[in-house]
Amino acid sequence: MQCPGQDSRYWDGEAVFESRCPKCGNVIEFFKDDSKRRCRQCDHEVLNPRIDFGCASYCPFAEQCLGSLPPEMLAQKQDLLIEKVALEMKRQHGEDFQKIGHASRAARFAEKLAKVEEANKAVVVLAAYLAEISETPESTPSRAKTILHELKANEALSDEVCTLIEHLAQRPEPSASSNSRVFHDAWNLASISSLMKDASTISQAKELASTLLTANGRQEAATLLT
Repeated sequence: MQCPGQDSRYWDGEAVFESRCPKCGNVIEFFKDDSKRRCRQCDHEVLNPRIDFGCASYCPFAEQCLGSLPPEMLAQKQDLLIEKVALEMKRQHGEDFQKIGHASRAARFAEKLAKVEEANKAVVVLAAYLAEISETPESTPSRAKTILHELKANEALSDEVCTLIEHLAQRPEPSASSNSRVFHDAWNLASISSLMKDASTISQAKELASTLLTANGRQEAATLLT
């Protein structure tokens, strides 16, 4: 069954309209189900100013319905996935508040570092939430992949998350991807934060800080160590 909002049988006189290109001012004709169109005059890609993405922010079939999603909508879908994974992480860890706390701190550091280290926020934050999940005989990466599949995550996204988790115990090379370096630093910053709460483990925190790979990760560590 086609989504009624995208079924032309339900369209009225407002289904086709004109809007001006914000770059050159040329008039562009939109159909209501266009997510974006290119300006014929300057080739600028213009988002449909009237489209109501509504259910597309969570529907797993949104791309089939609307075509290639604009960055804004992709970000909304990823944020919703992150929220669902955070809830699943807490559900599976139950009353293990130590693991919940560590994962939550790592996710916050991952999101913060991703903004300044040009990493994929969704990849590193999801990896942080799922890095210690394993309530079945499956390995943690396999369990993480199962959870992401159940939540209808993009397969490429899921694969990269699981690869990061699989190599969590290994220190990435300085030349590794931004996602790998950010995830490594975020996870260890969460550990440093915990170690600084006990005077007997401060030396361990300092040692762990020396393994960080990103400039912003080291700045965060310096703040935690003061």
